Parts: sequence; structure tokens; C-alpha cells
Amino acid sequence: MVCGYPGTPSSEVLETIAKNNPGNIYVEWSVNEKVAMELAAGAAYSGARALVTMKQVGLNVASDPLMSIAYVGVKGGMVVLAADDPGPISSQTEQDTRHFAKFANLPVFDPSTPEEAYEMMLDAFELSEKAGLPVFMRPTTRICHACSVVDVEEMNFEHKAEGFVKDSKWVIFPALSYRNHIKNEVLQKEIGQTFDHSVYNEIDGKGNIGIVAGGVSVAYAKEALADLGLTTRVKFLKLGNPYPFPEGIAEYFLKGLDNVLVLEELDAFLEDELLRLCGKRHLNVDVFGKNTGHMPVAGENSLAIVKAAIAGFAGIELPKQEELVLPALPVRPPVLCAGCPHRGAFYAVKKAMQGTSAVFTGDIGCYTLGNAKPLDMVDTCLCMGAGITVAQGIARAKNPAKHIAFIGDSTFFHSGITGLINAAYNKTDITVVILDNSTTAMTGHQPHPGIGRTMMGEISAKIDLKALVSASGIQKTFELDPFDLEKALPAIREAVNYEGPSVIIFKAPCIVLFKPAKIYKINNKCTKCQKCIRELGCPAITFDAVAKTVQIEPTLCYGCDLCAQVCPVDAIEVAGGEANA
Repeated sequence: MVCGYPGTPSSEVLETIAKNNPGNIYVEWSVNEKVAMELAAGAAYSGARALVTMKQVGLNVASDPLMSIAYVGVKGGMVVLAADDPGPISSQTEQDTRHFAKFANLPVFDPSTPEEAYEMMLDAFELSEKAGLPVFMRPTTRICHACSVVDVEEMNFEHKAEGFVKDSKWVIFPALSYRNHIKNEVLQKEIGQTFDHSVYNEIDGKGNIGIVAGGVSVAYAKEALADLGLTTRVKFLKLGNPYPFPEGIAEYFLKGLDNVLVLEELDAFLEDELLRLCGKRHLNVDVFGKNTGHMPVAGENSLAIVKAAIAGFAGIELPKQEELVLPALPVRPPVLCAGCPHRGAFYAVKKAMQGTSAVFTGDIGCYTLGNAKPLDMVDTCLCMGAGITVAQGIARAKNPAKHIAFIGDSTFFHSGITGLINAAYNKTDITVVILDNSTTAMTGHQPHPGIGRTMMGEISAKIDLKALVSASGIQKTFELDPFDLEKALPAIREAVNYEGPSVIIFKAPCIVLFKPAKIYKINNKCTKCQKCIRELGCPAITFDAVAKTVQIEPTLCYGCDLCAQVCPVDAIEVAGGEANA
């Protein structure tokens, strides 16, 4: 079975398996990563092979069951694919999963190419079953988003699960945890010794200076060494199994070396392990990398960064290249799509709250972009589901304002329900705005419990958000159309002025889910006041500085009607002809 929660850059893994499912793999998008981890554990307890996918911040959500599974163990192979996001490109943090694996005492596979990721996955399942432990697969962004030709091995994909066999070992008690902790510590040393002979940990080349690399930095390093003519003059250690750290092959590599440069993304994990080993074995080797300023401490590595680091380390002066002077590109900050229902929801709440002191707590999703001008409607954003609970904390700090939390439908199912129940139970005076656009938009439009369709393509029970909110103890709930300002404004004011927790559900589908039936244009009544531009920030509406006119780009317009409602002189009307396809 394969389960997980969507999160870039990990989402494509589960989707690819679902697309190429031979028919004997159960695949699901779980409600959140904790649920997925526990689901995978149950399958692995039963002897099935289970893969659970998430991004690095999702691992935080799944950490509670994971830490205990590391003590209890598994029967069927269980691989935890946690995709790290150096940069970060689409995440709140740059956290390094290798530290988490070490913290949980679980082995790690760190692929340097897509082909190697495929090979590692096969070996990860075998190691998991042999050791009786979950195993980490840690692809970073460039590995997840790379394309490559892969030689697929001929194999029988049928894996017979024995089924769940009752045994006291599956019930975690303090005494059992103590015994298993000791057992696991011994096992880690054995796995580390096994990794000394792993095909993913290898030494190449000769010389008195050495380079150590892991993950995608291996590919950068090999290309840079070839470009610099150093391939045969530098001793190179590739580490595809960073934990348990393979001390044997690392010590063999370090002998005879004076200096070592470590290339890795995110934290100085390999660098610290090598320094520890040098101290432990009394090796007189200087280790350079992130700790010494020879490599950046944050962000992605690149061929240019790695090549410059290796050249400087080897005493090679790179030829100066003529700078290519490019014209300045226009600034294009991320914005909500034209026609996005979230724009209507934010604008409606903003208009309703004019003249009232209010704090707007946001959450993780497309709607985080509500923080941009001119909407400026997101004052805080922490992690999945936190908008609802942070609002309660601000309210309890006696902040003299109205407290309004925005959260998407998928995020609400993921981790917003408990926060809402907490508000109902403690009678906290906040208003929660659920932005229901019928999809998990930010990560690629995956289904969720409110849609009524599973990843297996089955029709399922469609969770009624309003009924769920009511069952959570909320007494005041409104369902509104984010594009109907006339009806929305008084309802918003009533919800916010209600003493106690209230909920507003804005229902309108994401623009990706439908074809527009109409588009709008500017007529000759326009006074060029630009109120539509100043207040909405819709990318379909622009001001032509040359022609001195306001224009609506027909290929971007989705006919949401919001600009027509905002215009004070009725200068925006439905355009004739066919709508944008």
C-alpha cells in the first residue's frame, strides 16, 4: 500500500504510483501525514509492504507515531519518503530529514539521481524487512523534479502479506520500549557496518585532498571535477547512506588525506559526522564545508556553487567570464489567479471589517497569497492548521480586536478540526473562515474528504463541511458565495460580532476546475479611477500607461464578476463573443 499527504516536492511520487498501478497496490491520499504514517504502520504490522510519502514539514506532523514505530518495529517493509526542500522553494522551513532519521535511530537512503532513487527504493524495502524497522528515503527537490531514463528490473511485484498476527510486541509499553531501545542501538551499529559495503557508498580517484558528497551534490561534484580536470587527482567519497554513518569506509577514505571538502545540501550532517570520526580515531585531517564557510549554510547547491568551492579548495583560479548584461526583468510577485474565489472572500471580509480593528491569521495554501497588496489580509502564517489556534492565542492575550482565521478546505480536514473544537470547547471569541474551493489547489489539485472521490478513483462519502462544523460545537455558521458581496457583507459582520466562536464557509470552485461561461470588458464609462486595480489586485486587470486606459486581458479573465461589483461607475460589463477557453 501507498499513502501520504500532498506536499511539494513529494506529491508526484504517490500520483505516479496511482497512475501506473498494476492493480494490486492500494493508494490513498490520507487526511494528514500522521494518519498516513499510522496507516502504513498497520499495513507493515500485517506483513504488507508500505510506502508513506510527505515533504519535510509533513514529517513534523507524522513524528508522533514515527518515533514509537521505531521502537515497536515492523514486519513488512516500510519506507518513509520524506522529500526535503532546499531553498526553500515551496516550504516554510529548510529542515534536514537526516537529523530526524538520526533522532529516530532509523536508516537513511539519500539518492543522487532519479535512477539511484529507483534502485535505492528496492534496497530500502529489503533492509526494512531484514532489520524490522522503517527506513527513510530522502530525495531533495532536484531529484524529485528531475526526469531520467530508468532501467526497470524484471521482478514479480506480487507481495503476499501474512496478515496481522496477534502478539504483545505490537503494544508499546515502557518496559518493552526500554528493551527495544537497547536492541535498536545495537542494530544501528550493525546497519552502519553493512553500509560500509553498500553500493551507494563508494570511493573513487586518488590524491592527498578529498571530497565527500551526498545526495544531488554528488552529481554536481562529478560534473565539476570533470570540468576542472580533477577527476583522477582528487579522492572522492560518495555517501548515499548517511545514517547509520558508515565509519569503516569513511575512515579508510580519510587515511592519507590532509584536507577534505564536504558537499551536501541543508545542514552540515556529513561534515559533523566526519569531524566526530576524526576525533574518535585521532585522524589529523582538516574538514571543510558549511561550518568553515566553504559552502553556503542555506539554500540549494548548484553546479556553479560546487564548482567554485572545489576550484577554491584545490587552488585553481577559475577564468573570469564576461558578464552578460541583461535588461532588468519586471518584478512579478506571486499573486492569486484571476478569478480565484479566495480573492472574493478576502475582499468581502476586508470591506466588512472597514473601520474595525481586526487581526487576520492565515494558514498554509494558495490563500497565503492574501498577504500581498492590495488585499493585505494575512497577518500571521505558521504551519498547517495553526491559523485557527494562533487566533485563539491572540484573543486570549486580551488583544482588543476582532480575530478572524482563514483556512482552506483541505487544510481544515488536515489539521483544522481540532483547533475549531478547541475554540468551541473554550468558548473563544474568534471567527473561522473556511475557503472551500473543492480541491487541494496549492500542491496540484489532489482530492480530499470534501470532494467525494478517492485517489483510487472510487466515489466515497462527501464530508459536509457545515455539518462537521456544527458537530464540532459551533452554534453560528454561514455558507456564502465569495463573489456575492451584497449578501456576504452583512453575514460577515453578523458572524464577527457574534460573542463566541463562529464560522463562515465560502464556497466556490478553484478556477482550474471549470471553464468560464463569460468574460468581462471595460466599456466607455470608465473614468480611469483604477479602483478595480487598487482594491482587488487581479492580474487580469491592468492599466496601459501609454494608452492611459484600464484593460481586462480576455485570456486571463474567468468572469468572476468581482470587478464589476467594485466598479463605482458600472464601467465593467460582460464581453460579447465566446469566453476564454
